[in-house]
Amino acid sequence: MSNYSINIQKRADMFKALGNPHRLAIFQRLTSCCAPGTVSEMNAAMHFTVGEIGEELDIAPSTISHHLKELFRAGLIETRRNGKTIECWIEPKVLEQLAGFFALTNNETLIKTKTSEVNT
Repeated sequence: MSNYSINIQKRADMFKALGNPHRLAIFQRLTSCCAPGTVSEMNAAMHFTVGEIGEELDIAPSTISHHLKELFRAGLIETRRNGKTIECWIEPKVLEQLAGFFALTNNETLIKTKTSEVNT
């Protein structure tokens, strides 16, 4: 499998994970609760997530845990066990990869738009 195919599959997995509204909301909360690359204790985040996001999403804590595992599997978040707590965070490179994808897509759209305007 080529690097191009691997990158496409990785992006597809990321977008598939973010395609679930609950996971997207959790991911968005993680991006807004702390700076990318900063570790957030899961117990505190879970209380916050259950108290704030859990009510908004109307889902059980065990379901939130499932969604966090899916985000981890897709490479969108990192987790680490620290005693009884599980810490999770988003690495800055993940946000850079997503931003880079959209910047590239946007640039290609702009080039196509400008090309078609010149040809008309």
